[in-house]
Amino acid sequence: MRSRSIKFITVIMAVFLLSACSQSGAIEIGENAPDFTLTDTAGKAVKLSSFSGKVVILDFFASWCPPCRQEIPDFIALEKEYGTKDFTVIGVALEELGAAKKFAEQTGINYPVLIDDRKVSATYGPVRSIPTTFVIDRDMKVRKLYIGARPKSVFEADVKELLK
Repeated sequence: MRSRSIKFITVIMAVFLLSACSQSGAIEIGENAPDFTLTDTAGKAVKLSSFSGKVVILDFFASWCPPCRQEIPDFIALEKEYGTKDFTVIGVALEELGAAKKFAEQTGINYPVLIDDRKVSATYGPVRSIPTTFVIDRDMKVRKLYIGARPKSVFEADVKELLK
């Protein structure tokens, strides 16, 4: 009986995890990345289209999310290595300004951190699981979508390919 219960719980957990990580289909690979303007942690308005001509990693995250926190050092390293080569990371924090600003300062984030207005995350997903990360090419087309954390090597390969 106990074995059957464990199997049942395992199946339920697998279904839950798969549904939590499923794409909603709002933004498809190859589509134009929807433009937006959000405020950064310093109160400055930042428009996605101002990064046209650059490869962009657009990362939806929150400071309280362990997988998000796991990726941040990799994004910092990618920004250091490729930031002068028509590349940037943009973080979109799914939390209040105070928490995002404190987290960005504590972790040494070296790229723009914007505060979601709930409209942007709805347009890009809706984003239901974090981290959710879009890789956008120089023409502002979505080239990759990742739901859940990925190692630096995955993002670095994408960046190198798109910077060619």
